[in-house]
Amino acid sequence: MHTDYLNTTIRQLRDQQVRFAPREKKLEQVAQAEKLLGELDPRRTYTYEYVCYRITNFRPEAALPLSIPGNVACHDLRLFVEDVSDSANVPVEDAGQRVLTVEELANQFNVSTKTISRWRRLGLVSWRFVMDGRKRVGFLQSSVDRFIEQNPERIRRGSQFSQLTSEERERIIERARRLAAAGATPADVTKRLSEQMNRSVETIRYTLKQFDHDHPQWAIFPESHGPLGPEAKRKIFQQHQRGESVEELARRFCRTRTSIYRILGEVRARRILDLPLDFIPNDLFPKVRSQRREQKIIGPLPPNDEPVKKSRLPSGLPPYLASLYEVPLLTRRQEAHLFRKMNYLKYRAAHLRRKLDPDRPKSGLMEQIERLYDEAVATKNQIIRSNLRLVVSIAKRHVTPAENFFELVSDGNMSLMRAAEKFDFSRGNKFSTYASWAIMKNFARTIPDELRRRDRFRTSQPELFSAAEDERTDQVELESTQHQRETQVQRILNCLDEREQKIIIRRFGLQRGEEPLTLKQVGAELGVTKERIRQIETRALSKLRQVVDEEKIEYLS
Repeated sequence: MHTDYLNTTIRQLRDQQVRFAPREKKLEQVAQAEKLLGELDPRRTYTYEYVCYRITNFRPEAALPLSIPGNVACHDLRLFVEDVSDSANVPVEDAGQRVLTVEELANQFNVSTKTISRWRRLGLVSWRFVMDGRKRVGFLQSSVDRFIEQNPERIRRGSQFSQLTSEERERIIERARRLAAAGATPADVTKRLSEQMNRSVETIRYTLKQFDHDHPQWAIFPESHGPLGPEAKRKIFQQHQRGESVEELARRFCRTRTSIYRILGEVRARRILDLPLDFIPNDLFPKVRSQRREQKIIGPLPPNDEPVKKSRLPSGLPPYLASLYEVPLLTRRQEAHLFRKMNYLKYRAAHLRRKLDPDRPKSGLMEQIERLYDEAVATKNQIIRSNLRLVVSIAKRHVTPAENFFELVSDGNMSLMRAAEKFDFSRGNKFSTYASWAIMKNFARTIPDELRRRDRFRTSQPELFSAAEDERTDQVELESTQHQRETQVQRILNCLDEREQKIIIRRFGLQRGEEPLTLKQVGAELGVTKERIRQIETRALSKLRQVVDEEKIEYLS
């Protein structure tokens, strides 16, 4: 039942009477308010002066030119009667007439207490009396008689439905379960059972809702009651991303379209809050106040004024590494432009994200943040593509018979991506210099660690090493080995389901042209937490090891 006043002046009148009116005056005003309630027409409009005079027999000192809709006045006067009678502490014995409790009234009309609560909202006036030492809601017999006289059809309709027996309730639950298993929605089930059982729709709905609440492990419509969990919300968002309409999602998850739109906005906002928007600050960014200056920063790449020299292709490179040399190198001016653009786009996105309210997200703001982030990622990828040959060049200098060239390239690519995030173009250095030190520093750290691990398994007989043949292979053999490795990887990946394959490919960069992603990045892409990605990755790797062992697939280094 609605317990908030809709009109502030009536609430203020209630406060005055509760605090200052003597007990006899309170009872008199309660009786007059109840009498006025029986005369008000919800379709008309009344002045506050009229309402106040009818209750207190006094007109307000300062006449308020306030009009109150009849339905609002009826609603607030019912609350006025209950609140003021509560403050009067009236023993039930002093009521002067019969007083019925909610339960007694429900038994008299053979209806549920929920129906009584609905009648109270429709005009049945209730007082508060002291019964057995505590306050309880009670109904004067005169109030009940007046409500019966004004609502004969409602009383007849409510009384014709007796309360459910245990057998009827069980039949409703069983039939609802069968209909739900056949794919019927809660609305369809409620309507059909109402016709079959000769019960009101409200009775059927309340029965099913109460059963699901009391027995969550056997709930008929578990998704239709209570708030949805994070996993269910992510599922809704993913299915909408795949093209499922809001209407279909609302039907499947037993929600309104408004609820689905709200869930989509909430999940989308959470994903935006998790975007990696760290940027290198620059004094220029806060000073950009015009669209013209901003366009100068995020505009197209400046042309290369110098003649482009065709890069000399190193001998012995596989075709997919040779393709890196088709991407032209950046000039110092172009490089500075791209780094300035990438960091400014992140700066703008991070600044706008501070305005995002995850509880009430605005779609326009989210679209703007996502667009800026996508442009920043595209700019970063352009920088990385133009410098991938640097990784190949450094890896060729560090490769040894004991090292795998392709592993060095993969490790160097990760260092290159981290360097692109940390490079400050405003210091005047070239990115290739900064990235070279980052890649070589990583090699210097990881290669000795690898050698130390291998030393643990070396034999103590040095003559074996002196007699060992040179196992270095030519480039054709390297490429053949790589092809065999890719074939084996694809073969064992087929044992995974679609989501597990996607996570393993994203995490380890198994698809050409794509870089390895972190747990957080993969989680953002798939709409789940990074912890959930870690769990799925662990399970998938366990499956892969089992397949390798069962099929006796040879590991290739």
